[in-house]
Amino acid sequence: MTEGPMQGVPLFSVEHDIARITLNRPDQHNRIDPDDLPLLAQYVADAERSGRVRALVISGAGSQTFSSGYTLSAIAEKLDRGFELFLDALENCALPTLCALNGSVYGGATDLALCCDFRIGVVGSRMFMPAARIGLHYYPGGMRRYITALGLANAKRLFLTGMTLDAAEMLRIGFLTDLVAPHELSERTASYLEAMASCDIDVIRSMKQQLNRIAAGDAAAIVSRSEYEKSLASTSLRDRLAALAVSPKTR
Repeated sequence: MTEGPMQGVPLFSVEHDIARITLNRPDQHNRIDPDDLPLLAQYVADAERSGRVRALVISGAGSQTFSSGYTLSAIAEKLDRGFELFLDALENCALPTLCALNGSVYGGATDLALCCDFRIGVVGSRMFMPAARIGLHYYPGGMRRYITALGLANAKRLFLTGMTLDAAEMLRIGFLTDLVAPHELSERTASYLEAMASCDIDVIRSMKQQLNRIAAGDAAAIVSRSEYEKSLASTSLRDRLAALAVSPKTR
């Protein structure tokens, strides 16, 4: 039976103040097709522009694979800069982003996960980067993200050998921020979202931007005090400090 035109496309929803993107081809390891890219980019833009969204969560349908990355059959025929541009937009999204990896992750989907601020994985999952195996020299933005997040030695191990890592090793090298049992993924994701909900969203956004710029070696960001000084003069800081002063002390 031929797949309908809307079947398998990534899903987007906003519930309360959380936007969610779900990769939606579980029977095909949640692969990403070329036609998905404009839609995914639009989802990120819509979440970012929304005045009511505080965070963006990306996950996959099913329980086997988060995503196998970009469709292999399209790499030789339709691999333009669309995938790179989508990932750059996700990396630079002003909202805090969380990748809930419901299973294993391969290829370009590993780069997608690295674009997110937090990556929560599940026990029993695996990852590998097969670019060298298929004769593909990876694009520079993805290599930069690997080096920034994992360090040069781990980036070389993954890119130059195509070795498979298990979940414990993914956590050890910093690919995962957190690792839980599969049945705990939703709860742990919610705990991150709840923690961020108690924070000032404008400060989260400004610190995310400056942290990313510092990590990228931006000399101006390393010494910039503008957002810090802006927060010192904010009513939010005064109101929150006042609330702390009158609230009961807890251990």
